[in-house]
Amino acid sequence: MKIAQVFHEDRLMVGEIKDDMVMPLAWDGTLVDLIQRDRMPEPLDRAPLNLDDIRWAPAVTNPGKIIAIGLNYQDHAKESKGKVPAFPLVFAKFPSSLLGHKEPITWEEKATRKVDFEAELAVVLQRRVRNCSEEDAMDAVFGFACANDVSARDLQFGDGQWVRGKSLDTFCPLGPWVVTKDEIPDPQDLGIRCLVNGEPMQDSRTSRMFFPVSRLISLLSRYFTLFPGDIILSGTPAGVGAFRDPSIYLKDGDEVIVEIDGIGRLINTCRVI
Repeated sequence: MKIAQVFHEDRLMVGEIKDDMVMPLAWDGTLVDLIQRDRMPEPLDRAPLNLDDIRWAPAVTNPGKIIAIGLNYQDHAKESKGKVPAFPLVFAKFPSSLLGHKEPITWEEKATRKVDFEAELAVVLQRRVRNCSEEDAMDAVFGFACANDVSARDLQFGDGQWVRGKSLDTFCPLGPWVVTKDEIPDPQDLGIRCLVNGEPMQDSRTSRMFFPVSRLISLLSRYFTLFPGDIILSGTPAGVGAFRDPSIYLKDGDEVIVEIDGIGRLINTCRVI
């Protein structure tokens, strides 16, 4: 299933995407609320909505936490001259950074002038997890989405830690929807790409992760409890703007597309305010 959160007539709705239509599943509550019930409801007895009549919300709007992973792709570690990590490089993005499909990524020039893109496979959890084995880790997964770990590089590198530069409002586009895990037989065998104004910037495969999804869940759960609706951003491959020669940063009017095989295309434009 493809499960999305959308706005219709200023109301948040959870729906199933079918044939360019949204089949309403719930008008009251969020995807996290439905996940916590441990089963998806049947479609409501309401007329489906055309995608032209809705505005996209983030695929998940109220996660308890967004856990991001740095330097998790072999090619990205090489381009950034980073050391091969012995343990995942873990940081956080604030939930207030979440953004929906086709909504604008915005920033002020006085806050940052070096805004970068990072295509990522997002993992959405469906169960409470603590000290989980790698073998059991995928039982905790609800599904997968496209994500863009938008980064203010001047803040990130200037701080010496990453939270501020990664958590500006709108700096975590997520969507367009969550694809349930039954439709993704192997999350470690997906093509992942990023295009800026139609120009390919990143083009890799999730098989190049140092720490695959199941191992990430197991390792993270040793140190803190994971809850239904929590999001793991599993890292980005090579091709980000900061490590190009010369560097390429996003600017007003740019269109950024994150594309992952079997999941979809997350599209956002950029706006300097």
